[in-house]
Amino acid sequence: MTARPPASNELVRRQMSRQRRTGTEPETALRRELHRRGMRFRVDLSVGRSRPDVVFSRARIAVFVMGDFWHSCPVHGTRPKSNADWWATKLSANTARDERQRAELQADGWLVVWVWECEDPATAAANVDRLWRARTHRPGRDALGE
Repeated sequence: MTARPPASNELVRRQMSRQRRTGTEPETALRRELHRRGMRFRVDLSVGRSRPDVVFSRARIAVFVMGDFWHSCPVHGTRPKSNADWWATKLSANTARDERQRAELQADGWLVVWVWECEDPATAAANVDRLWRARTHRPGRDALGE
């Protein structure tokens, strides 16, 4: 990829420099919901050449919280007008990396879950809980009387 072009203005430069890699609002909302359900997990753990946001080691489930912009959400992803060619290349490279990581983890026996930023955290947590119970052969919440 070519060198990063200069920001279109100072406000954009400041906003982009403050982008977090981990501990984002959607990520913490999902973690809070998972924890509320009694689920325990690892955060930001290296798994192969990937670094999922939430990891269930024994169940071999890797959860990535995908930002709508950075990972090109099919519903809410947008493309900047400034430096459009550079951003198109950057965002395409991000989605290619995401697919490569998914394939590598799946080949290694991991279940990969993508949770989009725009998803409801409670719904996403319920889905992860269901997948975890299926992988660990634990009864569902209804079987526990909850």
